[in-house]
Amino acid sequence: MRAVRREASVLHLDLDAFFASVEQRDKPSLRGKPVVVGGLGHRGVVATASYEARVYGVRSAMPTHEARRRCPHAAFLVGRFGAYHAASRRVMDVLRRLSPLVEPLSLDEAFVDLRTASAGVDFSRPGLQLLIKQLKEDVRTATDGLTASVGVATSKFVAKVATEQAKPNGWSIIEAGQELELLRPMQVSVIPGVGPVTGEKLHRIGLHTVADLQQCPFDELAQVIGKTHAQALIDLAHARDDRPVEPDRETKSISVEDTFETDLVSRQELTAILLRDARQVAARLSTAGLFAHTVTIKVRLHDFSTLTRSRTLLSATDEADVIGSVATSLLSAVDATGGVRLLGVGVAGLTDVMQEDLFTSEGSSAAPLEDVVEDDPKPDEQPRRQSWPPGVDVEHDQHGRGWIWGSGLGRVTVRFETRDTSPGPIRTFAADDPALRRVEPL
Repeated sequence: MRAVRREASVLHLDLDAFFASVEQRDKPSLRGKPVVVGGLGHRGVVATASYEARVYGVRSAMPTHEARRRCPHAAFLVGRFGAYHAASRRVMDVLRRLSPLVEPLSLDEAFVDLRTASAGVDFSRPGLQLLIKQLKEDVRTATDGLTASVGVATSKFVAKVATEQAKPNGWSIIEAGQELELLRPMQVSVIPGVGPVTGEKLHRIGLHTVADLQQCPFDELAQVIGKTHAQALIDLAHARDDRPVEPDRETKSISVEDTFETDLVSRQELTAILLRDARQVAARLSTAGLFAHTVTIKVRLHDFSTLTRSRTLLSATDEADVIGSVATSLLSAVDATGGVRLLGVGVAGLTDVMQEDLFTSEGSSAAPLEDVVEDDPKPDEQPRRQSWPPGVDVEHDQHGRGWIWGSGLGRVTVRFETRDTSPGPIRTFAADDPALRRVEPL
């Protein structure tokens, strides 16, 4: 292993309760109140909960029905990926102005190598404090009020741990030589690679804290979890982490398409082809070490009109079952009774890190943030019936912009406010009111 850095020069930034904070920023009536973002159906999962909701025990990856039981007065909203992506892009721009070496881990967190900072860095504690203070203010300004927690240390692992210790809206600097003191009392689950299964194995041999792991003989640990895994855990337990900060990959997509000699009409046959293609896409993701946020299908019908349907997921995935399930769900909304000439599955929004805080519950498919429809329409095609999930942005011809408060029984309730207004009034309309329409976030 190469030498670990001699100075605290790896910075880790994590936006606080990101999805929920964006919703509170854009919806003045929700500021200071519990907000839960995620899938709202029977199998829905919490993506992010505001700190006001966490007081009641609501956590990421919790089933939404359990979150409702614990905090029934919270605002439960679907995600608005466009708004989150826009805020993330602004934050990443701030970080890249600080240093060219920025490694995004997800929409809301990233590592920065301060050794390549554009203006040079004073690595003394006072110098780093000034840098962090300015960075947090720059992020707040660029995002119209979002807060971030920051950790700086000699390695990625310790910097991330430092950030967790500083949450919310705090900062922490772990200087060279302080790493073991920080890690020693922590539970072994703080180490990447120690999930529920490995954690249970470690507990069975009496390893509960990082201090226990530091003192465990290598041979004893290797007998339980294997030599490679044992060496990795021991290295991290002793803060030996020389992984470099690597800039983000160029955006890519992976897709598989089939063109048929004769039009296919059998729904069963089309589904089987989609699932087969999904397995090929998943295999290519796995080979590349990537995960995908968005699943897309492409359908060319008998009349040569081409349709695409996309779904953006709350957590990136490389699982064939998830990709196949989403793809077949998207296909179910397409009228293919006249026959299909071409069918394809693709994924985009690729990352090399799975967002652990946004995973779906075991046995469920990844929860969607939003569906995107892009058609080559036929002239006589009828518009699709509008859906009104809570939290999405809308605009009314008379009342202006707002967001969906709730809907049902043929009615839709809207609160008319934006991030730049005071809390606004609530009005109810018929669900098919032609003056009301969904719009993209500002």
